[in-house]
Amino acid sequence: MKFGLERIAVEVPRHSLDLALLAEARGVDVKKYHQGIGQEFMAVPSPDEDVVTLGAAAAERALEGVDRNRIRTVIFATESGVDQSKAAAIYVHKLLGLPRNCRTVEMKQACCSGTSALHFALASVALEPESKILVICADIARYGLGTAGEPTQGAGAVAMVVSSQPKIATINPKVGYFTDDVMDFWRPNYREEALVDGKYSIKVYMHALEQACKAYHIETGEGFDSFQHFCYHLPFTRMGLKAHLHLAKVVESSLTGSELHAQVQPSLQLNPKTGNAYTASLYMGLLSLLEQQEDLAGRKVGMFSYGSGCMGAFFSLEILAGYKEALPQESSQEILAKREALDMATYETWYETRMPQDGSAFDTPHISDRPFRFAGVADHKRRYERLDGRLEHSSSSASEHFVAAPLPDS
Repeated sequence: MKFGLERIAVEVPRHSLDLALLAEARGVDVKKYHQGIGQEFMAVPSPDEDVVTLGAAAAERALEGVDRNRIRTVIFATESGVDQSKAAAIYVHKLLGLPRNCRTVEMKQACCSGTSALHFALASVALEPESKILVICADIARYGLGTAGEPTQGAGAVAMVVSSQPKIATINPKVGYFTDDVMDFWRPNYREEALVDGKYSIKVYMHALEQACKAYHIETGEGFDSFQHFCYHLPFTRMGLKAHLHLAKVVESSLTGSELHAQVQPSLQLNPKTGNAYTASLYMGLLSLLEQQEDLAGRKVGMFSYGSGCMGAFFSLEILAGYKEALPQESSQEILAKREALDMATYETWYETRMPQDGSAFDTPHISDRPFRFAGVADHKRRYERLDGRLEHSSSSASEHFVAAPLPDS
């Protein structure tokens, strides 16, 4: 029995910032953004968008035509969590109206947790082949205004349905891992913006790539020449090409420069327009590859996932015949085309928007036109709203969920 991806879908914020505006405002040559890091636009969430609304909207698309009663687990991978205890998966579970007999968890290890979620999903389906697992990767990348990391900010979500009836790709359960305790990128609990040592992080990324690929080769016997295409974690778009050329040099590949570009370039079409989406970035690259005009059926794809701190994972998948029919009706490029442009003043105002830290009532302005929106906070409880206007509170009355049994006589 084969296991893998039955569905995959993306969501991005409604608004974006042209990096030409950012370059002008920061006194930087725009070529540093367009050519140096390969970024053109930055996806910017409005105050009523967060990882829950992005993840729920991506999942709504991914679940088109899927029997929701067979969803047994929702795994939400993010490093932009909205609560230190309650899983974002629970908010999404309710917004989507999924069955109560369902496990909901949240996973974290920087940008790599989406890949761990995917492989945990494979294991779950292997134990219960009639089930389906919903994996959501959603993040909002934030760095300080005016910092070197600012132009690499972004946001987005990818949702995947993993099952024993894959329609898009089968996934090899063997994975090459590499873990090391380093401080290349981190975000303490008391900060909303990440801290990063950029040059060091790139060095660590490359080392993790080498080691994870070696581990994968030991596990499977497969090497660089086993794959026709590659997808990489993309903190910025140029990183994908840098990583691929580096790996080709390490393994002493005989492919020409144009041949190496052809292996990775199809996966780099979304990131320039969205920026870094952390856990979702690798899978946005996969969707970018899948949406190419060329028929990829039967081809093997090498996948490298990197999470700062650090952990690397290299695995592979094989694209199935007829996969195009399982992709969402609305393509990622069509979704991007519907975005609205931001000016610098609005971008900076939204960036500085903060919720009260004392739990007092806070209502967000109604800006987003996506299926779900973050409505605000009351009594320390997050509130979400559907497009039909129905509020979904973070905690419902106990009577909605269970009837308390009487205590036994003492």
